Amino acid sequence: MAFFWKRNKDKFSTSTLGLDKSIEELQAQEAAVEREFGVRFNKAIAKTRDSINNKLDTIFESRKQIDEGFLDELEEMLISTDIGVSTTFQVLDAVRKGVSRQEIKDLDALKRAMKNELLGILHGSKAKGVASETEVPETIKPYVLMVVGVNGVGKTTTIGKLAQRIKMEGNQVMICAADTFRAAASEQLEIWSERAGVPIIQQKQGTDPAAVLFDALKSAQARNADVLIVDTAGRLHNKSNLMAELEKMKRIAGREVERAPHETLLVIDAVTGQNGLEQARQFTKVAGVTGIVLTKLDGTAKGGIAVAIAKELNLPIRYVGIGEQVDDLMVFDPEKYVNGLFN
Repeated sequence: MAFFWKRNKDKFSTSTLGLDKSIEELQAQEAAVEREFGVRFNKAIAKTRDSINNKLDTIFESRKQIDEGFLDELEEMLISTDIGVSTTFQVLDAVRKGVSRQEIKDLDALKRAMKNELLGILHGSKAKGVASETEVPETIKPYVLMVVGVNGVGKTTTIGKLAQRIKMEGNQVMICAADTFRAAASEQLEIWSERAGVPIIQQKQGTDPAAVLFDALKSAQARNADVLIVDTAGRLHNKSNLMAELEKMKRIAGREVERAPHETLLVIDAVTGQNGLEQARQFTKVAGVTGIVLTKLDGTAKGGIAVAIAKELNLPIRYVGIGEQVDDLMVFDPEKYVNGLFN
């Protein structure tokens, strides 16, 4: 069975689904949820899938063999999906080897080779960062999840969705509104906290973000909360003072809770493409980013940015946003993603 929040999966099966259900009923319910997510995820990446497959069909049309002219067009197609230059060259190298060994003779074989390379990149990115909440013992509370990213990428919405989803699986969740430089951020978080039914710790605009975090950590410990989700300032990534603030917050978190922050998620807007990748590079230098949340994946035909991020940063993509509703935040599944791009 798959879970959105894996650390306390036993809570999910008992408090959320109910003890009166048989194992078979639980498995059937979980399978139905997985199927629904699969359908919605496929719809979300439809623009990218259509772009890839239509272009592949056009390139292959009237060709009897895969030659350099074909590979040039394939290179152009891959780069157009924001898959990244480095990834493109890796895929092309694999295709060339497959052609020379006479393993790739048709479109289906070509797609299989491309899928294998992309999956290898996505799975390899899990070696660095945090790929699962289970890496931190349940005895360490609260699990501190810090969220970073520039303004406008969907950071506040992502925090609200995370809070609701993690709470639904039987966890006591709190939100820390530490973006005190933008008044609207605290107001938006307050709306989401009410919607999700989780407490929020906030102070007046201009308060030291580290002081807000300190209060939130103390409050979470007093309430024996399982998870504390921390919003952070989202000013431009080239501002040194923002990075200094993040460093200070990390020090305070680590002083108050063992190994905190346990995750630092960077929210990136998929629509921004390569600009989002540059944001990610800047944040990873100082913020200790451990994973990526890719939002608005349903709004672009350049969904290949997911692979570019994993390749360039060697960080796992933890969650993807595929819409505006509260349940439109999903755990990223490399197999579903890659298969969805080509099928």
